[in-house]
Amino acid sequence: MRIVIAEDNVLLREGLIMLLGSDGHEIVAVADSGPDVLPALLEHRPDVAVLDVRLPPGFRDEGLRAAVQARKRLPGLPVLVLSQYVEETYAAELLAGGAEGVGYLLKDRVSRVDEFLDALNRVAAGGTALDPEVVSQLMSSRQNPLQALTPREREVLGLMAQGLDNAMIATTLVITERSVSKHIGAVFAKLDLPPTDSGHRRVLAVLAYLNS
Repeated sequence: MRIVIAEDNVLLREGLIMLLGSDGHEIVAVADSGPDVLPALLEHRPDVAVLDVRLPPGFRDEGLRAAVQARKRLPGLPVLVLSQYVEETYAAELLAGGAEGVGYLLKDRVSRVDEFLDALNRVAAGGTALDPEVVSQLMSSRQNPLQALTPREREVLGLMAQGLDNAMIATTLVITERSVSKHIGAVFAKLDLPPTDSGHRRVLAVLAYLNS
C-alpha cells in the first residue's frame, strides 16, 4: 500500500517507517507539522494515511483537522489516527463524516505490531478500527440509548465497534458463534437498527448510532 505518515515524534515516526516498509508498504510522504499534512494527502492520494492528532505548531488538533479536510476533498480516504490519550471529542469529530475507512488508536497500540498492522489493513480496506478505550468512552458518554442492553450485549457491541467479526467475538468472549448472532440480533432490536449479514455494515451502523 501507498502510505502517508504525519508524526512529529522522531522515534515513533522512524519506527513507523521501518515497520511499514518491512511489511512491504511504500511510504510516499512524511510530514512532521500540521500545515504539511493536507498538501501531502492531496498530492499523493495514498491508500491510507497514518496521522498523529496533535502536531506542530500548536500541538492541538492539527492532524485531525487535516484528516477531516482531506476526507472532504477526497471522499473515502482511509485514515488511521494515532493519539497519546483518549480524546473523545476528536474521535467523534472524525467519525462524524462516516466511519468507513476510519481508525482511531492509542499510540501504545503501535508496539503491538500484529494488532496495529491488522487495524491498518482493515482501515485501508474501508473498515473501521477503534481502540477499545475509545469505544469504551464513546459508549459510556451515551448511556441513555444503551441502558436497555445487558452487560453481555454491551460487550458484544463494544467488540463489534472495534471491527471484530462474529468468529472473533466468539473467541474473545469464549462463547459460540450462534450465541454471538443472538446477542447481535438483540442489540440491533434494542437500538432500533436493522440487522444485516455484513460485519462491516453492522460496525458502521453501530458507530453511526453512537455518533448521533
